[in-house]
Amino acid sequence: MNNNSSDVQKKIDTVITHTGRHPKSFHGFVNPPVVHASTVLYPDVETMVTGKQTYSYGRRGNPTTDSLEEALTEMEGAAGSKLANSGLNAIALAILSCVKSGDHILIADTAYGPTRHFADTVLPGYGVAVEYYDPGLGDGIRSLFRPETTAVFTEAPGSLTFEMQDVPAIAAAAHDIGATTLMDNTWASPLFCQPLSLGIDLSIQAGTKYIVGHSDVMLGTIAASERAWEKLDTFCGAMGSHVAPDDVYLGLRGLRTLSVRLERHQRNTFTVLDWLKDQPGIGKIRYPALESDPGHQIWKRDFTGSSGLCAFDFRKGTTRDEAYSFLNALKFFGLGFSWGGFESLAIPVRLNGMRTVNQPEDDLQSVRLHIGLEDPEDLIKDLDQALKQALK
Repeated sequence: MNNNSSDVQKKIDTVITHTGRHPKSFHGFVNPPVVHASTVLYPDVETMVTGKQTYSYGRRGNPTTDSLEEALTEMEGAAGSKLANSGLNAIALAILSCVKSGDHILIADTAYGPTRHFADTVLPGYGVAVEYYDPGLGDGIRSLFRPETTAVFTEAPGSLTFEMQDVPAIAAAAHDIGATTLMDNTWASPLFCQPLSLGIDLSIQAGTKYIVGHSDVMLGTIAASERAWEKLDTFCGAMGSHVAPDDVYLGLRGLRTLSVRLERHQRNTFTVLDWLKDQPGIGKIRYPALESDPGHQIWKRDFTGSSGLCAFDFRKGTTRDEAYSFLNALKFFGLGFSWGGFESLAIPVRLNGMRTVNQPEDDLQSVRLHIGLEDPEDLIKDLDQALKQALK
């Protein structure tokens, strides 16, 4: 059987299970080998000088890295995919592949904090002008374009605030001026959103999160459209970008269960939030899959599911000490900055001061939650006892 046959239209669960696997090439083994290699030998000098061999040097790829890149390319509907050492590394490589000195890049004001740090500390040093835009602009982003605008970086939903944006409208406007469009799609993963189908050129994932799924590997991925693939491939090769085969293999392992894990994350999150919304100490819940969320209609149009990452604000008047007391009282929710693994996590969030275009009106105490794979009733009991201890 050819796992990559295009004679039938495969549904996403089948793609996740089969793509990137070639048992006939590896003596029938279901998974590809974990290839540890730097030097690759040639049968003769003629093959060496003509380059007529699949693999030339470890940095340029091997059967392990090819398997994951092939799987991601099919899932994303891309022309090609590249791996990176982390989500942030993937963001940096993707941006640098499409900007140069003298260019202007627009970045969503709700972007991931380390993305903003990279943009503010690295890009200006290379002569790239950075400007943040209101994610609610949609087609109105045209008003910010300059003759030198070459890239627009989106993230949906936005980091910490979970604001949605009209990605197809923004992408269409950007393409009208020949700009490259990028999107951090880590929240939904390629399972629940395919950015390239929305007009995005470079779809970026922190594979550390849901693709790996087990809190044990750092990994980034970039899937490119036809118009962006050549530049991305050339740039990543020139930068010597390469991911260790053991990490790639663990990414492949996680990918095979992505669908069943995200289904559970999604179900657990709805159960927990349905309880949380009725608690007296809770204000706004931030999760675009909820009908009450301001971005729900865009989410419903562009996404096919949701993940376990969400946030909520405490009621007005809640102090920082009370918010911290709540977090310290949690038993099943660990205090950790990552997410996407099997475990539930929580971090404090202060929304005021994190934006440069539109500041939140209220300086509220907020918490970001990652709802893991535990029994949701246990998670609810944990949140309940922590709220009762903190908000007396």
